[in-house]
Amino acid sequence: MQRFQKWSTLFAEAETMDRSYMADELRPARRRDRFMARVKLRKRMPAPKRLRDLIREIRAARTAADERAVVQKECADIRNMFREEDATYRCRNLAKLLYIHMLGYPAHFGQLECLKLVASPRFTDKRIGYLGAMLLLDERQDVHLLVTNSLKNDLNHQTQYVVSLALCTLGEICSTEMSRDLAGEIEKLLKTSNAYIKKKAALCAVRIIRKVPDLMEMFIPAARSLLNEKNHGVLLTAVCLILEMCELSPDTLNHFRKMVPQLVRILKNLIMAGYSPEHDVCGVSDPFLQVKILRLLRVLGRHDPEASEAMNDILAQVATNTETSKNVGNAILYETCLTIMDIQSESGLRVLAVNILGRFLLNNDKNIRYVALNTLLKVVQADYNAVQRHRSTIVECLKDPDVSLKKRSMELCFALINVNNIRSLVKELLTFLDKCDPEFKADCSSNLVLAAERHSPNKRWHIDTVLKVLVSAGNYCRDDLVSTTIQLIQETTSLHVYTTQCLVRAVRLDTVQQPLVQVCCWCIGEYGDQLVAGTCSEEEPLELSEDDVLDMLEKIIISSVSSAVTKGYALTAVVKLSTRFHNTIPRIRKLLSIFGCHTDIELQQRSVEYSSMFKMPDSIRTGLLEPMPLLEKTNIDAAMTNGDSTAVEEDDFVVKDEPRVDSVTKNAESQSILDLLSSPSAPPPKPEPTSKSAGSDLLDLLGDVDLSAGAAPLPVTGIMPMPATNLLDGVTAPPTQVLNSQPSNNVTSFPAVTAFEKSGLKIVFAFEKPDPQSPQLTITLTATNSNMAQLDSFVFQAAVPKSFHLQLMSPSGALLPPNNSGCVTQLIKIDNPQKQPLRMRLRLNYTMNGTPVTEQAEVNNFPAQLWQ
Repeated sequence: MQRFQKWSTLFAEAETMDRSYMADELRPARRRDRFMARVKLRKRMPAPKRLRDLIREIRAARTAADERAVVQKECADIRNMFREEDATYRCRNLAKLLYIHMLGYPAHFGQLECLKLVASPRFTDKRIGYLGAMLLLDERQDVHLLVTNSLKNDLNHQTQYVVSLALCTLGEICSTEMSRDLAGEIEKLLKTSNAYIKKKAALCAVRIIRKVPDLMEMFIPAARSLLNEKNHGVLLTAVCLILEMCELSPDTLNHFRKMVPQLVRILKNLIMAGYSPEHDVCGVSDPFLQVKILRLLRVLGRHDPEASEAMNDILAQVATNTETSKNVGNAILYETCLTIMDIQSESGLRVLAVNILGRFLLNNDKNIRYVALNTLLKVVQADYNAVQRHRSTIVECLKDPDVSLKKRSMELCFALINVNNIRSLVKELLTFLDKCDPEFKADCSSNLVLAAERHSPNKRWHIDTVLKVLVSAGNYCRDDLVSTTIQLIQETTSLHVYTTQCLVRAVRLDTVQQPLVQVCCWCIGEYGDQLVAGTCSEEEPLELSEDDVLDMLEKIIISSVSSAVTKGYALTAVVKLSTRFHNTIPRIRKLLSIFGCHTDIELQQRSVEYSSMFKMPDSIRTGLLEPMPLLEKTNIDAAMTNGDSTAVEEDDFVVKDEPRVDSVTKNAESQSILDLLSSPSAPPPKPEPTSKSAGSDLLDLLGDVDLSAGAAPLPVTGIMPMPATNLLDGVTAPPTQVLNSQPSNNVTSFPAVTAFEKSGLKIVFAFEKPDPQSPQLTITLTATNSNMAQLDSFVFQAAVPKSFHLQLMSPSGALLPPNNSGCVTQLIKIDNPQKQPLRMRLRLNYTMNGTPVTEQAEVNNFPAQLWQ
């Protein structure tokens, strides 16, 4: 029995060994069978269509649905080929996939195939693979890191074209990690003798230092040596690399300022060089390199007198020797003008640049004229007189049919207005306002009113101009123009009747222009008795009776074209005439009752309340409807220019004109910006705590706001619409007032803080304390404007918590010049007895191109040493 079991075991082991041996013998056969099956399958499957056939088929699609069907079918075939690991047609399939990607369809499934082609030894495969990598990969995807090793290998390849492919791809998709890994390889390639590789390596270095500015020092020596090359392509890319480094690092900028003489020499060789077919473009030697060098010189010469002096001569040569009959020469002259105006060049050279831009205005090409207008608008503040010489040419551009040219020429005309040319330029602009498109009327009308306010030769001309603007602009006027005109009329006491007569004549011809009708109604309500009396000495008076005036107002009230606001003005005028007219009281009461049951709540309320006045004694009604008091311009200006603020609730600001008074009295019941008690000596009462809903107070810091007082109150005896623009724009505080407020030398300074930076306006706080332990803090505010247009009516207001005491001193001005060419400074004094963390809310008001702008911000990044 035991012998039988033993033999059974031996036979079983032998059988197992035989099966294993047979399996080993059959495994290659099975592999061979699978390979043959795959070959047969390929023989049965047709070869994939070529790229040109796919393009032809997609273009033949008549509808978007047909195109999607073709693309989806082809994408399915490409996926199957990728899944089969078919290397024969991988290049063709990826090329088709890239075309599909360019049409906007998803092609992410081809990313790994790009890596496989990049790793191929064949140049045709590498070319398509790198192209696919540039299109399908980016630094947001981790897949792009897998190509780093292939890039490193190809950067050291023997064939320059393979190296070029790697450099192009690296410059397109490199991330921070890839830049750090391959920066050393790029530096080596910058030192090679092959110019074809050098220029591509320089452009790749530009991308790397944009990604990782810390690697900039690695490329500085190589970039400096590239300027010695003779090849124009290498020089062009070297200038691009140096320009990028100078814009990123001030230290590098100072380093390359030593290379200005070499750059000047290169540019001079280009100008004086003879004809070279390789670099000639329309008779100009390598304009691309000239433009880049001029741009680099502009960066190097900015704020550096020595560097600017070194390039003055070459800039004059370029400006006088460049051919202007072709766009190539115009491009070089444009860059030359920008360089001259941006560096500290000589005055004669700046006049030459402005004259070149003036010649551009005579060019038939609209693009060149637009460039000239745009550049003149930037430099008009720096070279005002030189630009004035081309005023007639600029005015002619107002008649151009191109919208962009009209807009730029209009802005430039307003920038050129002064006391000497105000009459001629305003005449041209009024003609333009009559004929221009509606999109220009709002800006043009507002700017005309501002220009007339600043430079008007006399009040009669000023009023005539504003009335012409109202007639020409019509309903396109901004809302603030009505209140500004009313303010102007009210303060010109000698022309009240004349102005009212002019308005009545204009409204008789056209009642559709609502702003004009509103101003007319206001004037009739105020000066209707003088109008009927015919006391005008400026011109022949109108023969009007009381009934004629009421007929006119009735026509406005019942007109279907009159807006609700205009009807409100007319109703107010009618009720005011009840104290000025004595023979038409019954008719006035009838007119006031028209809107007693009107659906508009505002008009109904006015009608009912005005009618109820006739139930009062005549003495009370006469007092309520007495003429508006004259608001002095200083008061209006005080409400619209920088000054001290007082403690008010919510987000109401009270701004003063005289910062030397210690305290003011606030009327706690009033919410008006001008509602102040008239006594400056009374102590400010403590406002009672009020309940505030969350989020309702924009300027409340954690519940309480303190806008401390430091100015005399404004006596206000009447109410009128406040203009949204500054009527005394340009009036500045005496400089001694700011100088006398400067702290003493024994002060402690702290790091400056950027409190606000938006839309070109930047405000920086600099801090000083008389003693580190003192609760008193002095902040010097510096406001600058980097926009191309100046900011008018600049107003700074601030709010702090109740535990602080805030005092705003008078600012140095209300105008912020463009292009950081000037600044406005203001002192802010803060007392922090409880040494609480400082927080501040800001409100900034200014006018840009005639448009009022209001910005709000919160500052919480004050240095902790200020209160510790």
